[in-house]
Amino acid sequence: MSYEMIAFMMFSSMMMTMLTGQRVFAAIGVVGVVAAAFLWGNGGFEMAFAASMKLMKWYPLLTLPLFIFMGYMLSESGIAEDLYKMFHVWMGGLPGGLALGTIGLMVIISAMNGLSVAGMAIGATIALPELLRRGYDKTMVSGVIQAGSSLGILVPPSVVLVLYGMIARQPVGQLWLAGVFPGLLLALLFSLYVIIRCKIQPHLGPALPKQERDIPLAEKLKLLRAGILPFMIFFLMMGLFVMGVTSLVESSAVGAISALAAAWVKGRLTWSVFDRTIEQTLGISCMFMWIILAALCFGAVFDGLGAVKAIEHLFLEKWGLGPWEVLILMQISYLIMGTFLDDTAMLVIVAPLYIPLVGSLGFDLIWYGVLYTITCQIAYMTPPFGYNLFLMRAMAPPEITLMDIYKSVFPFVAVMIVGLAIVTAFPEIALWLPQNVYVRG
Repeated sequence: MSYEMIAFMMFSSMMMTMLTGQRVFAAIGVVGVVAAAFLWGNGGFEMAFAASMKLMKWYPLLTLPLFIFMGYMLSESGIAEDLYKMFHVWMGGLPGGLALGTIGLMVIISAMNGLSVAGMAIGATIALPELLRRGYDKTMVSGVIQAGSSLGILVPPSVVLVLYGMIARQPVGQLWLAGVFPGLLLALLFSLYVIIRCKIQPHLGPALPKQERDIPLAEKLKLLRAGILPFMIFFLMMGLFVMGVTSLVESSAVGAISALAAAWVKGRLTWSVFDRTIEQTLGISCMFMWIILAALCFGAVFDGLGAVKAIEHLFLEKWGLGPWEVLILMQISYLIMGTFLDDTAMLVIVAPLYIPLVGSLGFDLIWYGVLYTITCQIAYMTPPFGYNLFLMRAMAPPEITLMDIYKSVFPFVAVMIVGLAIVTAFPEIALWLPQNVYVRG
């Protein structure tokens, strides 16, 4: 049997195993280990052990549980809810102002968590009931929360970019910096869409009644204090990192300790809050660890079969595609897979095949990491099986149907495609910061 056929059988077996409902790490790992055993005998079983040793030695992986802990601590202690109250008062008087405040909340939560699931949970439990109570259109607010939560995998400290850095062997600090301006660009495009849409159709996002807006300036300024703690945490974590004072792992430890201290200062560091935070942190961290371990084993087998060279031969020689055509084809394949896989699964399954090809075509791998992440954001929201669609349905009240959720994402998907096109056409948006700012580790 040819190596190409073996690689195809491995890939198709893994996809079929996933369709049975098995966990991602189980589908990837079992296929990788079984294929290794058939191909190389007893020595093949050592590939899983070698993958675990590689995982244990990858020092930046320490950032993963620390950042997850920080995000859940801020969520469980109610600091995110305080932030939303601040946005509610300061922006509620504008048409669509509460939706704009929700996007602002999502940006801040993304900068303190690195996961889209946390942003979705906070948006659906804190912002969504208030938006519906204020008469906002249920379809639009559903789209706002889904689009805003997707920023969590792009804005630093993005966990997805940490995993990409491991697979692409690129510095995570540079990837984080590359995600800053594209993340802010997408947030700006979301906000512009909401402003224009609510200007044309004011009933979609009515302003707060005048009596609720007539709050004394002193009271408004007092509410701004809700933003002080998150800003201080972000500065301590990312500011020191960007200035080169702390390394990548040190900045994650600073963020985790700062979040713990913030909850204590607020008087909300109870045992139940700490217990829920630790439980969620362990669950998410272990899930990522198992997926990475399985992916390293699977990728080693694929690499040994020469699958990367086979794909390069298929795209460039058999099909005669140019570099940009290959890049676009890759992004389309991510969009298709994103309808039934999450971003981590896509990264560990396909990225080890695509990333070497991207590098050989002359593209910058830091820039491509940002393109990949934006494409994942789009795929997350694409019907019929986009990951965020079902998360939203699980958290939304009964009056928001699955059809409402499907309809809500199309305008924001169009906005994200515009953002992807801009970052693709102007790589400097992603590359200027990592090329001009010194970071350690």
